[in-house]
Amino acid sequence: MNDSSWGAPPQAGYWGPSDQGPAQGAVPAGPAYDAPEAQHTRPMPAVPGLPAYGGDQDDDRGAASSSGSPFRDGPFHHRPFHDQPFREEPFRDQSFQDHSFQDQSFRDQSSPDPTYGHQPYRDEIPSAQPPAAVPQKPEPMPDASHPAPAPQKKSAGRDLGAAIGVGVGLGAVIIASLFVVKAVFVGVVAVAVVVGLWELTSRLQERKEIKAPLVPLAVGGAAMVVAGYVSGAEGAWVAMALTSLAVLVWRMTEPPEGYLKDVTAGVFAAFYVPFLATFVAMMLAADDGPWRVLTFLLLTVVSDTGAYAVGWRFGKNKLAPRISPGKTREGLLGAVSFAMVAGALCMQFLIDDGAWWQGLLLGLAVAASATLGDLGESMIKRDLGIKDMGTLLPGHGGIMDRLDSLLPTAPVVWLLLVIFVGSG
Repeated sequence: MNDSSWGAPPQAGYWGPSDQGPAQGAVPAGPAYDAPEAQHTRPMPAVPGLPAYGGDQDDDRGAASSSGSPFRDGPFHHRPFHDQPFREEPFRDQSFQDHSFQDQSFRDQSSPDPTYGHQPYRDEIPSAQPPAAVPQKPEPMPDASHPAPAPQKKSAGRDLGAAIGVGVGLGAVIIASLFVVKAVFVGVVAVAVVVGLWELTSRLQERKEIKAPLVPLAVGGAAMVVAGYVSGAEGAWVAMALTSLAVLVWRMTEPPEGYLKDVTAGVFAAFYVPFLATFVAMMLAADDGPWRVLTFLLLTVVSDTGAYAVGWRFGKNKLAPRISPGKTREGLLGAVSFAMVAGALCMQFLIDDGAWWQGLLLGLAVAASATLGDLGESMIKRDLGIKDMGTLLPGHGGIMDRLDSLLPTAPVVWLLLVIFVGSG
C-alpha cells in the first residue's frame, strides 16, 4: 500500500531515480532508493481527469491526515514498497467508492474517522484488481433460515391426564359397587353392555349402512347379563338364543333389502358384547365372586398397562402392522411379564385355595386373550375407517374402546378359575 493511502502527500522523486537524475526537492537517495531496489516497484498508473495524486480529491484521507495520524510523520512515512509485508492496494478511483472492501470512512466524509490509518498491516488487503461484485452482506448458511427440526419425543397419542382421571373414576365406581352390593355391580355391567351396543350399531349404520336393530339387542343384552348372574351358563345361553330370535323378527318389520346383513350384524353384536359380558356376572355369583372379578379386572388392566409401557419405551418390531400399527412384539412381552407377576400375586393372596403357579398360567392366558381382543376391536374399527367407537370417555374414546380387551378375557378367566378352584 502506498503512503498516499494513509493520508500523506507524495514526495517528489519517490518512485526512484530517473534518467535525468533526482528532481528538485526530492528526498536524497539512500540505500532504500537505490536503482536495483527501485526495480521492485512500479509506477502508479495515471488516472485521467483527476488532479494530482494526494491532493484535495481525497478529502477523507486528508481529513484523516489533518487529524494528526501518527503515520504521517512516523517511521512508516517513507517506507518503500519492497519493505511492506503485504500486497499493493489498488489506486482509489472514484469508480471504486461503492465497493464493500472500502472502509465506512470513505463514504461518510461529513464524519471522518480520526482513527483511520491505525490499522495493522495484514495480508488480507485486496489485490490490485477489485472483484466484479462483492456482496454487501454475508450470505446465511443453508440451514440458517430453515433450522433442522428438533428430535421429537414419543407421544402417547391421547390425553393422559383425562385418561387417568376417567380411569380412576370408573375404578372407584366399580370397586364400590363390587364390594357393597353385588346386584349394583350387575346393573353397572348391564348399563355398560347397552351403551356398548349403541356405539357399535351406530358406527355400523354410519360407516356401512348396516341397520342392526338396537331395541331387541339392548333389551336382550341386559336380560342376558342378569340371566348369567342368576342362572349361570344355562341362563346365559337361553337368553342369547332368545335375543337372536328377537333380532330376526324385529327386522322383518322393514323392507327386505339388506335383511341378511342386518340380522347377521345383530346376532354378531349380541354375541360379542352382552354374551361375553355374562361371564363376568357368572364369576360374581361365586362365594368369593368379588375377588374373582377384581382379579379379572386387575390382570386385564395390568396386561394393557405393561404392553403400553414396554411398547412405548422399547417397542421397535411391529406385532400386526396392518391391523394395529401401534402394537409391538416388545409390548406383548411386557404384557405377558406384567400379567404373569400380577396373576401369581392375585392367586396367592386374593383367591381362596389359589396357588402362585396357577397365577402364572392365568396371567399368560389373560395377556394372550386381552391382546387378541384388542386386535379384534382394531380390525373392526379399521374396517369401519374410524379410530374410536365413541367419545363418551375423554382420553379413552367410547365404552367399547375399554371393553375390547375385557370382553374376550372374561370367559378365559372364568373357565381357568373354575378349573383351578371350582365354581364356588
